Amino acid sequence: MSNGHNIHYDKYVIAVISASEFEMSAFRFMLESEHPRLPIVEGDRNTYILGELNGYNIVLACLPGNQGKGAAAVVATNLERTFHCIQWRFLVGIGGGVPNNKHDIRLGDVVISMPSGQHGGVVQYDLGKEAEDEFQLKGLLSPPPTLLRSVAEAMKSDHRVKDNRVNEFISTMLQKGRRLRAYDRPSKISDNLYAANYPHIAGELTCSECSDTHLVIREPREFDDPVIHYGLIASGDRVMKSGQKRDKICRDVGEILCFEMEAAGISTEYSCIVIRGISDYADSHKNDDWQYYAAATAAAATKELISYLGPGDCPNHTDPNLDSTTRKPLLLTQSQFQGVGIQNSGSGSISVGRDVYMHGA
Repeated sequence: MSNGHNIHYDKYVIAVISASEFEMSAFRFMLESEHPRLPIVEGDRNTYILGELNGYNIVLACLPGNQGKGAAAVVATNLERTFHCIQWRFLVGIGGGVPNNKHDIRLGDVVISMPSGQHGGVVQYDLGKEAEDEFQLKGLLSPPPTLLRSVAEAMKSDHRVKDNRVNEFISTMLQKGRRLRAYDRPSKISDNLYAANYPHIAGELTCSECSDTHLVIREPREFDDPVIHYGLIASGDRVMKSGQKRDKICRDVGEILCFEMEAAGISTEYSCIVIRGISDYADSHKNDDWQYYAAATAAAATKELISYLGPGDCPNHTDPNLDSTTRKPLLLTQSQFQGVGIQNSGSGSISVGRDVYMHGA
């Protein structure tokens, strides 16, 4: 899978951040090729997977075993320190869906953060102050970059007349190794939405003892493919596991489509687009059955969105260090120097005005 060549840090222009290994791996095994790892930069405690997709060099990072916006902020800051030329950031993984009359969200569907009302795509629903009769939100988070919003709108328009490529990309990924079968789709029988005021039976690991009389009746879908939804994602410090609290927050804040825990930590400082596969309904009936498949649908939707980025959409594609034929970054080979202010004095010594990078072929 590796191309056998090192590519310098500054040639990576897309970052994909995930909360856990299985979420990161879902996207990793959708890359077209993988690059050798680069030396660790002092002070950066992240570990990265490097690769290529649609002509772009991409860096993958995941949180170090702990979730939440604080951990996400640290990972994003370290990534920025090491990879200076990142143009677009994607936060990719799973989340809890919020079905409503307008959005028939099912397990395995995908939500992509887009501006809605006064919010830029992500809202930190637990940051604010208690007023007399309501909870008043404070602060605004960065919306996704303009270009990513534009290509998301183009993709949304295309999907009005043709299928998305989520199933196609997952099918290709599953062929890369038998252990990846963990990302296969669970039975639709286990996709059950209960009334918001009906709690899960305490102590039961599954919903086998939950009463079917409290299921929300939904019409079967005409097509079996996961649906991609666009709208507001709510981010907070705690896992949302209450249908009633979920719905109250939606009434107070607006038309939320998904709950998660990391986006606020990144969007405070960096503009990013959040892509979440729906693994549960953010209620007390949540379990792990759909997590791997939801991670795969989020990764596949991300791959499709990146496919809408043309070669001219990234500053690095007009860089003088690009190959004039392939329009891809030139590879660093052994003893090739990069930087400015390199001068040979003629006596065998070299003075350097900035960094010198040496990578083996």
